[in-house]
Amino acid sequence: MINWVSFIPRAIMQSIPLLCGSTGETLTEKSGNLNLGIPGIMYVGAISGVIGAFFYENSLADTSQINPVLGVLIPLLCCILGSFLMGLIYCFLTVTLRADQNVTGLALTTFGVGFGNFFGGSLIKLTGSSIPSIALSATSKCFSARLPFAGKTGVFGKVVLSYGFLAYAAIVIAFVVAYIIKYTRIGLQLRAVGENPATADAAGINVVKYKYVATCIGSIIAGLGGLYYIMDYAAGVWSNDGFGDRGWLAIALVIFTVWRPNVGVFASMLFGALYILYLFMPSSNLAVKELYKMIPYVVTIIVLILISMRNKKESQPPASLGRPYFREDR
Repeated sequence: MINWVSFIPRAIMQSIPLLCGSTGETLTEKSGNLNLGIPGIMYVGAISGVIGAFFYENSLADTSQINPVLGVLIPLLCCILGSFLMGLIYCFLTVTLRADQNVTGLALTTFGVGFGNFFGGSLIKLTGSSIPSIALSATSKCFSARLPFAGKTGVFGKVVLSYGFLAYAAIVIAFVVAYIIKYTRIGLQLRAVGENPATADAAGINVVKYKYVATCIGSIIAGLGGLYYIMDYAAGVWSNDGFGDRGWLAIALVIFTVWRPNVGVFASMLFGALYILYLFMPSSNLAVKELYKMIPYVVTIIVLILISMRNKKESQPPASLGRPYFREDR
């Protein structure tokens, strides 16, 4: 039997990078931009935070004396900056220069992974470590600090209160984004840009501004998922190519949740549970373990097929998704 008290916290921690990635991509796609560079952006967000944390820790004579505020703030700002620049590059190429969005997104993913591996490998060489990884344990403790009374509330504390602040922030951000998209004037105008940019432009909405802002903010949210994975889930350990395929699962989650970030909170937890299920299943057969690893991808394929068969308007992507906007054709 699965030990649920151990399984649920691990599943939720696994879900946070997926939630950040899917929330950021949903916001981006609502503007009509299809950003397949999310995996690369999450990678750049992670390595940017690692670079900031690495140089801050190395500036200290004793890492045990780290300032918790600076320990969080420096990597966080570095992550935001790196992710923002990636979103800005994507917008410049696809909105201003009107490059193909699919090709640009895939190029950003390739660039992001290469960028992360290059600087990650460089930092590993600076440490002179024989192990191909960087351990930022002091910074990780700042990010993964739990509520002081979490350990005194039994099972509830372990299942609900035993996470770092970024986990709660990711959930709050998802609900806030969902509210803004559905209930505010800004959200209405954003959806108008994604559905029919020519009509939105004729109504006086600045299409370019909405695409830039939505994509850059979405990139920042996705980058935070990469930072969370390294600093909290991986306990501050960076290793090249260690991020896996979480970025692609985050993109699949956007369709899985039919472009609703609030649904993404629960869907990401489901995917996080499926992702680590093989670690908790009582089987010594390696072949069976590999089958368990396939479950999240099989579920993704099935859901994508089912959603594509539905003809309801709310189950469809924004009408102008992936299409460049030429104002001259209006």
